[in-house]
Amino acid sequence: MTEPQILSTTATAEILADKIRTKRARVGIVGLGYVGLPLAVEFAKAGFTVTGIDISEEKARRVNAGDSYIGDIPSSVLAPLVESGKLRATTDFSAVLELDTINICVPTPLRKTKDPDMSFIVSSCQEIARHFHAGMLVILESTTYPGTTDEVVLPMLTKSGLVAGEDFYICFSPERVDPGNPKYQTSNIPKVVGGCTPACTEMGRLFYAQALEYVVPVSSTQVAEMVKLLENTFRMINIGLVNEIAMMCDRMGINVWEVIDAAATKPFGFMPFYPGPGLGGHCIPIDPFYLSWKTKQAGIEARFIELAGYINGQMPHFVVDKIQNALNDAAKPVNGSKIHIMGVAYKRDIDDVRESPALDVMMLLQRKGATVTYSDPHVPSIKLEGLELQSTPESAAGDADCVVIITDHAAFDYPGLVERAKLIVDTRNALKKVSSAKIVRL
Repeated sequence: MTEPQILSTTATAEILADKIRTKRARVGIVGLGYVGLPLAVEFAKAGFTVTGIDISEEKARRVNAGDSYIGDIPSSVLAPLVESGKLRATTDFSAVLELDTINICVPTPLRKTKDPDMSFIVSSCQEIARHFHAGMLVILESTTYPGTTDEVVLPMLTKSGLVAGEDFYICFSPERVDPGNPKYQTSNIPKVVGGCTPACTEMGRLFYAQALEYVVPVSSTQVAEMVKLLENTFRMINIGLVNEIAMMCDRMGINVWEVIDAAATKPFGFMPFYPGPGLGGHCIPIDPFYLSWKTKQAGIEARFIELAGYINGQMPHFVVDKIQNALNDAAKPVNGSKIHIMGVAYKRDIDDVRESPALDVMMLLQRKGATVTYSDPHVPSIKLEGLELQSTPESAAGDADCVVIITDHAAFDYPGLVERAKLIVDTRNALKKVSSAKIVRL
């Protein structure tokens, strides 16, 4: 199949396209977190010279020392790229003067009022605009609401009089990183990209095609922005549904895990989702509310999103009720009991605690008077309501009145846990193959 041609015939387009094809383009990545650093590594591995820009002096120092702080990027992979001069990091945005491409990979949290916090995108674009020049490709990767690229980023870069699609190129490409996934990582996850003009889209496609396995061009930035929100809203709503089914099954004395496993044998029309103690991470608990906020501006009420968000938000309370009932059956109150949490990261085998339901469960238990401890091989310490807790050895579970499995890390000694623990509340079905009266399942 012949390679698509750049739709613009301007000299600017030809020069930039040639730089990209020959790997002479100087690549910039703004934000060196769990999205930005893996992306920087992939382009450096592909042969580009990459500059990472981050406001954190500590991150810049560690990257330049070849010391990775991202679980999916071993230092043994990062260090040779730094030593060869293919990858470096800085806190100085004046580096933009020397760059040909920039990917913006900064956080986009929600405010307490559940409306988008664009401050990281805006501040990054303000810094980029100070050193912006013709012939650049700018791609926003931060998850956001449809319209952000055209309405927020583009005006900040056109103040100089440059025209998108002619003098420079601008796209949106949603990040699809799944931390801890051994099969799908930055290089082999299909990359969606949409530009402000057809020429922008094609330039973005050409750029990603040099380092990633499969690129999916779409017709606009708004389509690309909506893709990510649909993906995570789909997951959030289906998890909300199965969490509600779990609460129904609990009330009716039905094993929800058995129900799901049996339903999953249907070869069509069903996709299994599994209940849990709540949603965690930066994407699924947050991204759908970007869509909800945007649709409210258009006069549409996102009822599914709001309802699923409410149900998922109730799961830590449901877990605490399960713990309380389990202790009550053992003639113990929550107040004064020792409760040990197994796993506080938001998903198995990673070190990220953002939005982790474990923190909500622990906070609720502490407020009820419980003494809470935890074990997590990936998270040495956490802050909880002003207190810093340290991870303790798994053997501490033997001293607890109740052990609660919140995150089912592969490293846990589950047979030993069953042997040591007096009572276990399993919110992840980690002990599905174990039959014991001391196990209470979600």
